[in-house]
Amino acid sequence: MTNFLLELGTEELPANFVPSAIAQWQSIIPQTLAEQFLTTEKIEVYGTPRRLAVLIQGLPAQQTDRVEEIKGPPAAAAFKDGQPTQAAAGFAKKQGVELAALEVRPTDKGDFVFVRKTIPGRATADILTELIPQWIGKLEGKRFMRWGDGDLRFARPIVWLVTLLDDTVLPIKLENGSDVVVSDRISRGHRVLHPEPISIPSPTDYISCLQSAYIAANQTQRQQNIKRQIQSVSQHHNGYAEIYPDLLEEVTYLVEWPTAVVGKFEPEFLSLPVEAIATVMVTQQRYFPIFTAADAQELLPFFITISNGDPASSDTIAAGNERVIRARLSDGQYFYRADLAKPLESYLPQLEKVTFQEELGSVRAKVTRIQNIAAKISSQLQLSESDSNNIQRAALLCKADLVTQMVGEFPELQGVMGQKYASASGEPEAVATAIFEHYLPRGAGDKLPATLTGQVVGLADKFDTLVSIFGLGMLPTGSTDPFALRRAANAAINITWAAELPLNLQQLLEEIVADFVAAYPHKAKREELLPQLQEFFIQRIRTLLQEDRQIDYDLVNAVLGENDPEYTERALKDLLDVRNRAIFLQEIRHNGKLAEIYETVNRSTRLAAQGDLDKQQLEPQSIVRPELFQKSSEPAFYDALVQLVPQTIASREQRNYQQLVDAIAQITSKVSTFFDGAESVLVMDENLDIRRNRLNLLGLLRNHARVIADFGAIVKS
Repeated sequence: MTNFLLELGTEELPANFVPSAIAQWQSIIPQTLAEQFLTTEKIEVYGTPRRLAVLIQGLPAQQTDRVEEIKGPPAAAAFKDGQPTQAAAGFAKKQGVELAALEVRPTDKGDFVFVRKTIPGRATADILTELIPQWIGKLEGKRFMRWGDGDLRFARPIVWLVTLLDDTVLPIKLENGSDVVVSDRISRGHRVLHPEPISIPSPTDYISCLQSAYIAANQTQRQQNIKRQIQSVSQHHNGYAEIYPDLLEEVTYLVEWPTAVVGKFEPEFLSLPVEAIATVMVTQQRYFPIFTAADAQELLPFFITISNGDPASSDTIAAGNERVIRARLSDGQYFYRADLAKPLESYLPQLEKVTFQEELGSVRAKVTRIQNIAAKISSQLQLSESDSNNIQRAALLCKADLVTQMVGEFPELQGVMGQKYASASGEPEAVATAIFEHYLPRGAGDKLPATLTGQVVGLADKFDTLVSIFGLGMLPTGSTDPFALRRAANAAINITWAAELPLNLQQLLEEIVADFVAAYPHKAKREELLPQLQEFFIQRIRTLLQEDRQIDYDLVNAVLGENDPEYTERALKDLLDVRNRAIFLQEIRHNGKLAEIYETVNRSTRLAAQGDLDKQQLEPQSIVRPELFQKSSEPAFYDALVQLVPQTIASREQRNYQQLVDAIAQITSKVSTFFDGAESVLVMDENLDIRRNRLNLLGLLRNHARVIADFGAIVKS
């Protein structure tokens, strides 16, 4: 068995490209090796800012010989009167075999000509020589560049190439115009700590050789080392460093030999909001702030930066970073004090000068729309006067901080500074909190607004964006969603679910759409805009139920309906109910209760589709004629339906679907007798009146089950 090393050396790669490239190679390389019938014992992919590498262990020296059976033309075409035809001769020539090697074998489609070929295995070295350029060429990323006078594109210029099969260099040449990179065993060490080239004897020596040249090639170990250093430094200063996952990921791919360097700043800057200091450190400088404790929101006047320089120069590195953070915090302090000089409300007129969207006007106009929508939600939820007033105040002020100096300099602080300035201006706590919360969630995995005021204002903001952008015809397509409309709709649904808000989304959309069409009559038509929004929200509900709640697809189809306007409207009118029904169906599938009623209800549903009974009808007395009964199973079925009515109504009103399932389960035996056995009936009787009477019985059972879901959409499990 042999081992192989490929190292692609480059200028400094973008930090976000390296983990992507690692993941791509982890997929591409095993796949292409398998296609070449090459097995391996282990494949490891490494990445640093200046290199991508793969170490493959346990490769065979060559492919094993293999036998392939190749199907040729039909026997009738290949042979005529026992003699080979031109078709047979052509097939044999193409496969490089004699005519005598052809075999006739029967298949499902008749007799065909086959040939068995022994294909000798190729040398692994030859195969790798072909694959290496493919592996490099298949890497994808944003903003690839050309350099020199060639057409080769990559994330950054390729500088060197190591290709070792055991102790032998595989000859690979990457040509980029006049710039040619030829493979070797020579790699590069750390720019500062080991500028000399390093020679790698064999693939298995790779990690240790790079280690000696101050390169921590293994990204997992490098990241763990960074975490350990951060924790050690923060403990040394009697504090706790918050290790933000995204920042940790980024710095892992910014350094090859990480050193945690602690810096300090003047305690006077701690008068700034914690969020502001942390934003400057984390977002702009890639520092890890040090808190007083793990559960505290109080900072110490220290920060940690991960250096890629000489550890012996840590003091110099710290001093340089201290000068930078001091300047940034000084700016922040000036902006903060200047902003506080005026009440938050005074910034509202400036929002007239900030464009939300060219055709929709200013952010100030959006604020007015948010207020109007928030009032509709408050009315629908029947909120108290106090809550409604807070909501209106928060809606008015929710975007005011966008024109403050602090947010102008640090946009990441929108909402955060609004909350601080609102509190400083004497606004109620509910109002101040809502200004921050209305932006939540800011991304996947982020928290949702926890207060009623924040929830309502957040919903109003998101609904305005959705209706307005849809109204302009700027619907998301494929992966294109510049206004993050999918995220906004997902957030609106999740907020409603998490807060258990009895929101009638159907009514709300109708009202907001009517207002938009009235304000922009030339932009949209109600009859087009409303269905688009309805369908969009149904898609979002479907996605959230299946992907986030892990509800089976057929059960989601059953509560949302497939091309069934009744279920669509029902879902939008009661978001809580559609969620609860989906979860309930999943639960009874797991506990076996669904299986008890499935056959009975599903069979009834399928047959009932051939009738014309209104799907809202539950009472049998007015539509079933007992005088047409011929078998004892029919009045028994009828009586069971009569008894089912009050239980179904109670179940629907109380949203107690277990009650309805239990009631249906109790009558399944009577329905089974209707279908099968001595007292069974032929539903599709020749007598049209009898046929309709029996279809109505089945339709009534279907209708009772429809209070929960469309059982016709459920797949038997």
